[in-house]
Amino acid sequence: MNQLKVLAGRLRPQATQLLAKLNVSLLGQRSMSSRSPEAFLSSTNSSYVEEMYFAWLENPQNVHKIRGHHVAQLDPLGILDADLDSFVPSDLITTIDKLAFYNLHESDLDKVFRLPTTTFIGGTESTLSLREIIKRLENTYCQHIGLEFMFINDVEQCQWIRRKFETPGVMKFTNEEKRTLLARLVRSTRFEDFLARKWSSEKRFGLEGCEVMIPALKTIIDKSSEMGIENVILGMPHRGRLNVLANVIRKELEQIFCQFDSKLEAADEGSGDVKYHLGMYHERINRVTNRNIALSLVANPSHLEAVDPVVQGKTKAEQFYRGDTEGKKVMSILVHGDAAFAGQGVVYETFHLSDLPSYTTNGTIHVVVNNQIGFTTDPRMARSSPYPTDVARVVNAPIFHVNADDPEAVMHVCNVAAEWRNTYNKDVVVDLVGYRRRGHNEVDEPMFTQPLMYKQIHKQTTVLKKYADKLISEGTVTLQEFEEEVAKYDRICEEAYTRSKDEKILHIKHWLDSPWPGFFNVDGQPKSMTCPSTGIPEDMLVHIGNVASSVPLEDFKIHGGLSRILRSRMKLVKSRMVDWALAEYMTFGSLLKEGIHVRLSGQDVERGTFSHRHHVLHDQDVDRRTCVPMNHLWPDQAPYTVCNSSLSEYGVLGFELGFAMASPNALVCWEAQFGDFYNTAQCIIDQFISCGQAKWVRHNGIVLLLPHGMEGMGPEHSSARPERFLQMSNDDSDAYPEFGDDFEVGQLYDCNWIVVNCSTPANFFHVLRRQILLPFRKPLIIFTPKSLLRHPEARSSFDEMVSGTSFRRVIPEAGSAFQAPEDVKRLIFCTGKVYYDLIKERKNQDLEKQVAITRVEQIFPFPFDLIKQEIEKYPTAELIWCQEEHKNMGYYDYISPRFLTVSRSRPIWYVGRDPAAAAATGNKNTHLVTLKKFLDTAFNLEAFEGKTF
Repeated sequence: MNQLKVLAGRLRPQATQLLAKLNVSLLGQRSMSSRSPEAFLSSTNSSYVEEMYFAWLENPQNVHKIRGHHVAQLDPLGILDADLDSFVPSDLITTIDKLAFYNLHESDLDKVFRLPTTTFIGGTESTLSLREIIKRLENTYCQHIGLEFMFINDVEQCQWIRRKFETPGVMKFTNEEKRTLLARLVRSTRFEDFLARKWSSEKRFGLEGCEVMIPALKTIIDKSSEMGIENVILGMPHRGRLNVLANVIRKELEQIFCQFDSKLEAADEGSGDVKYHLGMYHERINRVTNRNIALSLVANPSHLEAVDPVVQGKTKAEQFYRGDTEGKKVMSILVHGDAAFAGQGVVYETFHLSDLPSYTTNGTIHVVVNNQIGFTTDPRMARSSPYPTDVARVVNAPIFHVNADDPEAVMHVCNVAAEWRNTYNKDVVVDLVGYRRRGHNEVDEPMFTQPLMYKQIHKQTTVLKKYADKLISEGTVTLQEFEEEVAKYDRICEEAYTRSKDEKILHIKHWLDSPWPGFFNVDGQPKSMTCPSTGIPEDMLVHIGNVASSVPLEDFKIHGGLSRILRSRMKLVKSRMVDWALAEYMTFGSLLKEGIHVRLSGQDVERGTFSHRHHVLHDQDVDRRTCVPMNHLWPDQAPYTVCNSSLSEYGVLGFELGFAMASPNALVCWEAQFGDFYNTAQCIIDQFISCGQAKWVRHNGIVLLLPHGMEGMGPEHSSARPERFLQMSNDDSDAYPEFGDDFEVGQLYDCNWIVVNCSTPANFFHVLRRQILLPFRKPLIIFTPKSLLRHPEARSSFDEMVSGTSFRRVIPEAGSAFQAPEDVKRLIFCTGKVYYDLIKERKNQDLEKQVAITRVEQIFPFPFDLIKQEIEKYPTAELIWCQEEHKNMGYYDYISPRFLTVSRSRPIWYVGRDPAAAAATGNKNTHLVTLKKFLDTAFNLEAFEGKTF
């Protein structure tokens, strides 16, 4: 008792401050609400003194649990601090002299104390000496594993993690488990060695230095399979991808090796991609659990983290179609590099989708291959945060740092990560701290920039040899058994290499990461080259219109303004007319009846940026009570998902692209708040949407809805930049096409995407339905209206939407000019909203007989056949292209050479705004002046007399 009092006196300054700060029950057992810290410490009760003594162990400030990772031995090279900070916290007992921080002496280390019930270091023991307590805490938190989890604001979750790491003996593996781990290391290491021997000067972005990643991924998959997972979707950058394909996905080795043959011919159309970008889908038996498992590695460009949201979207879709609301059957694993994980903003965007209801995948396991370098850039120049994984803290994801040269520590961490994800449906990060044995690629020289690091790396023994020596020394395997395992895999590689020489043709479709069984023929071709009518029966239009104009739930009070909107809709339905919002309703509703899932995502899409959609109704009296009328259309309809996204374009568009990958039988739409806002998602458009089929033989039917129109709203709310999409379109402007019966569908099949600017609600309706009725899938880019949403002329009759009607690629002149084409002096072609400005001005100038106006609704693929018909219909007319965009933007540079191809000698004159740097003016008066100027030119029949084209 006297010793405890003395000890209490020594601890009083620190403990008093600590307890005052906490002002909570110590160890969750003794209430301090009625006593001051000083009164608490003056107690002579020995249990109180013991509890006070253990405050440093159990309180939220605990140094080992919180800051033990700072001194953990994480770097296999032993030369860097994993957290960029060599500072050792002064309150962390790492040496005997640190005891003085707590007013303790070396003699106190052998005192025995009762362990509190909230720690697990004792196992079955209830008392330990202070020396043993510190030793066990150091073994848990300061060796080859560094844990960051005490920032999680859930006591139960923190206790769960502590139990998994503090309990004595948790890292003991059976001999069979150790032999399996060794065999996996053999495959991982010898695969890279084999590639290095056969193709020493080829880029392959090998895994040397972090070969433990392969058994790490396999352990996560094994444990997840054991807990019921049937489908794992992986995303990763290029480093180690070939090894993952070979040893995790189990792609045939000869198919990988033949990729190194420079004479290999491509059997599929398109560009293909380098071998370390390719994906793969494979179903097999998991040998550890003896259960079926489907593995999908998603293809990824060199934009290292771009695949993250794509994987999450595909995972969400697979869960959705299986009814896997808790992620117990489908999960995702994302592999990252340390520099990219810290440096690329899409990582942050993806994390912020992780707990949103319409985007959550119920937990992702992130594996960081931490080479402690990014190309040639030192970590101290690559990030401001201590760890590359600190971004994960924003979603309270636990972070497990582990020395990649300790395979058993890695396996334990991976097992815990898989269990965490299954238990709490939350993200978790495994940081494999290793190194990169070679340069950024195999022909790069790292000694230029990291000489000291690479001097150490050149001395470094491989993890395979270290672990093999360990198992041999402890008698788990013999040297002969190890050598036989190595020889066995080397022989497998050599035999596959021999077979690979017989491969003369590369079939990219064999590397498809998202197959659609039954959608195409066995050879991957469409089952037909026709598209049925996209119209629907009138009674279906009426039914959908009635639901869209009402509230399906009883006692549901909507906003007064919304009541007026619904009444207006009902008037339209009764008059057999639709506006844009109603046409969209008709599209979605009819597809839902046909069993097609419809998903609409983006910023503020539930109401609509322009307050026109209102697909989610909100009860004005009951908080968070909502109604989605679209889900009340038919008894057995497909579900409709409409979801406001986070304020992200890059991450959310990538997510929706991934969602659309999973099935062809869904209409997946992403709407930008304003058309030009997509430019922060340009990477997804450039690397996945425009060229995904060419690179990876991957069809995708995603729809981009991009509000577009020059209306004086300024440079950032006007243009969806159509010129960019048209520049990336893959047709030849100079090739005169052959027109046949299947020309329209054939064009669509050959194109890389479809670009339209509809001028009527009916055409908007048809192009969306065509997207599903086509026998193949292409991305669809729609420049949607803003002012036309409420324009009185922008209406369509049911007659344009009923059975037998279809999308109109070109809408010809149908007025007075059409009646006497020989008298027409000018034929104006245009697209989109400017049509309504033109017809108004034509009427004002009384030129309806002299000037014909034709709308080009589908800009790409370019409707050569219909444009040719229009030009020939008006043989003496002057041809004009009129657009509201500036001359160096919009459509003119795209359409002009194509018009010349079909018109032969007749020029197509430009009418529109002059070239400019900004997409639109921010001055309303300037907008109106330039509008009047180009409208005057459009109807000045002498404007181009005497000019040469």
